Amino acid sequence: MEHLEKIKQLIELREKAKQGGGENRIEAQHAKGKYTARERIEMLLDEGSFEEYDMFVTHRCRDFGLEDQLYLGDGVITGHGTIDGRVVYVFSQDFTVMGGSLSETFANKICKIMDQAIKVGAPIIGINDSGGARIQEGVMSLAGYAEIFHRNIMASGVVPQISAIFGPCAGGAVYSPALTDVIIMSEKNSYMFVTGPKVTKAVTGEDISVEDLGSAGVHTSKSGVAHFRAESEEEGILLIRKLLEYLPSNNLEDPIVTECTDPIDRLEEELNSIIPSNPNQPYDVKDIIYSLVDDREFLEMHRHYAKNIVVGFAKFNGIPVGIVANQPNYLAGVLDIDASKKAARFVRFCDAFNVPLVTLVDVPGFLPGSRQEHGGIIIHGAKLLFAYGEATVPKVTVTLRKSYGGAHDVMSSKQLRSDINYAWPSAEIAVMGAKGAIEILESSNVAKIEDPEERAKYIAQKETEYIEKFANPYMAARHGFIDDVIEPRNTRFRVIRALQTLATKKDTNPPRKHNNIPL
Repeated sequence: MEHLEKIKQLIELREKAKQGGGENRIEAQHAKGKYTARERIEMLLDEGSFEEYDMFVTHRCRDFGLEDQLYLGDGVITGHGTIDGRVVYVFSQDFTVMGGSLSETFANKICKIMDQAIKVGAPIIGINDSGGARIQEGVMSLAGYAEIFHRNIMASGVVPQISAIFGPCAGGAVYSPALTDVIIMSEKNSYMFVTGPKVTKAVTGEDISVEDLGSAGVHTSKSGVAHFRAESEEEGILLIRKLLEYLPSNNLEDPIVTECTDPIDRLEEELNSIIPSNPNQPYDVKDIIYSLVDDREFLEMHRHYAKNIVVGFAKFNGIPVGIVANQPNYLAGVLDIDASKKAARFVRFCDAFNVPLVTLVDVPGFLPGSRQEHGGIIIHGAKLLFAYGEATVPKVTVTLRKSYGGAHDVMSSKQLRSDINYAWPSAEIAVMGAKGAIEILESSNVAKIEDPEERAKYIAQKETEYIEKFANPYMAARHGFIDDVIEPRNTRFRVIRALQTLATKKDTNPPRKHNNIPL
């Protein structure tokens, strides 16, 4: 009988732990349109797969009345489960327990599952919904954050780390998500900032709302801190599951190749005429991406930020790839500070986890002007250059139209160890466009012609000569910098063949402690 009493006690304690901060606080969470920490885990993981750790942990603080506020689990749910049968580790912060505030034991729980995830080689998913450090614990809570940050750093490039922000995330709490690979924010209830509106006003005099300071809209469009803006928590969780389809469990594995029913030799006739005859006329590069990839399925990252470059995941005959593409539809597809940072980060993410890179090039150059130069476009452009140059994954590049100047070099050129470089017949690979080139090359001759009509005729003739000689892919092909000029409608087939050939590629960088990317 005593044995049965102990089992009954265990069951009761489990039920108590599952109640978090209690019914009233759970109802308050639901009233805000938010799910509880446990409900989020249930939605995220395969049914019945969650194995919880540290359900009976409580905090150790005895100051400021906390000795009377003991909750089993101490405000965070941790453990492991599966997504589509693959093991993942997860922590989910519980706002119903003291506003999800972080204590020493709260941090220890997170650190435990992060350490195990690194050992077994499984992704780490963090669901953030917290008021920040537990003030009553003082430096112990700050130390807890730093312990988590250190594990984020140690896990970086070893296992994928995904952060979902489904509520407040402020102060020191923001730096754990910032150290992870992907941040997803829900549109209605999430916000991130280092310093809140009240302190901001007190220190700087700026009067700003929570939404304008750190909402999902701000961080997905202006700061670039977040990669995805989800309309709801359900969509955010579906995004996490979808994202993992393109990634391996760790850096020692390759992404999983899935069965594909989309024919590899599918011809896309419209691609033969998609590039406008006027070189200054825009088009949407996403139309090309959708035409090339399996089942027209493309998971775009950073959709609302630096729209002049497009990055995201897709599959070619079941092979997961990362796609980087200049977007002529926005700022003519130029590279600027934000686009360079966005693409460099994505290239390094793909390379860290053995995801091949497919690059679609239509770039007229870097954005000129004092704002860009004073903002450090040289350093930021060098980030993308560095990222492509150090990447050892299979790299396939297709030049669609313009590829001018330094931007040509940066966009996965042959000299940055791109494995296979194709060009469409519409490709223009040169130091600069014809107009700019003739202004420089023929300036002295043009100055000698007094008659305006004769001058215009002479300039037009020279521009035509330049276009015929340089604004095409064949000069680069003659030097072997372009491996083949291909018919646009065949691009899907050629890219798939290239990726299949490169599946066994081995490439290494010189031994070193670590590189010093121009930050």
